[in-house]
Amino acid sequence: MTVITLLTDYGIRDSYVAEVKGVILGINPEASIIDISHDIGNYDITTGAFHLARSVPYFPENTVHIGVVDPTVGSKRKPVIIKTKKAWLVGPDNGLMAPAAERLGMEEVYEIIGHPDFPTKISMVFDGRDTFGPAGALLSRGEKPENIGTPLEDIIRLPSYTPTIEKNTISGEIIHVDGFGNCVTNITYETLEKTNIKMDDKLKIKTPERTMNLPYVDRFSKVPVDEPLLLVAGGGYLEVSINQGNAAKKMELKKGTQIKIEK
Repeated sequence: MTVITLLTDYGIRDSYVAEVKGVILGINPEASIIDISHDIGNYDITTGAFHLARSVPYFPENTVHIGVVDPTVGSKRKPVIIKTKKAWLVGPDNGLMAPAAERLGMEEVYEIIGHPDFPTKISMVFDGRDTFGPAGALLSRGEKPENIGTPLEDIIRLPSYTPTIEKNTISGEIIHVDGFGNCVTNITYETLEKTNIKMDDKLKIKTPERTMNLPYVDRFSKVPVDEPLLLVAGGGYLEVSINQGNAAKKMELKKGTQIKIEK
């Protein structure tokens, strides 16, 4: 049994997700389909990329991850298959897949061309059902990627996912605000490791609106209730948080806020 995951901005009100699953099961009835999320904001590639990259390390080897947040569907953007060291990624080449590919160790890229088992394409604007679902299903039953597409040199990446380091100042941005008001930055644990920042340091945080001195800790309970902190949470990204509080509201932070961190 092969696992196939789905992440989309389709929502669950309409039949779109069911149609994708139906096509997948028509090609590989043995596939086990797991929903990562279908509640990504419409056309929100950055948030989709975050949730995909956060999720993929926890699935079995050879899982096929299908991601569809595709504002330019029907345009010249390429549909791609990405082979990584551990899994497959299938989706639009618009940056959505890049953070997950980097996290899993990208090895090869293919532009999806087609296959005899693809369903008859009746729409130019439903690649989730007509292209990505079939390609993922074929991979899950052992089809070689070269039988579905042709090699590409590289994929498109998201500029907002690349923090910069100058001496011991890290420049990044908030890429996601979760349901608790935790503000997730694009700064990973690995990025912090490249500086002299250490656990329990007091760090200066600068945004366009304010400057704060916050403790860098490994758990919420290291600070009193309603006090702010920095920590690397379960997804591996640095977060600006408040112990049992809403950092986004209290500190006036939102997705896209630029942030600088220095010791």
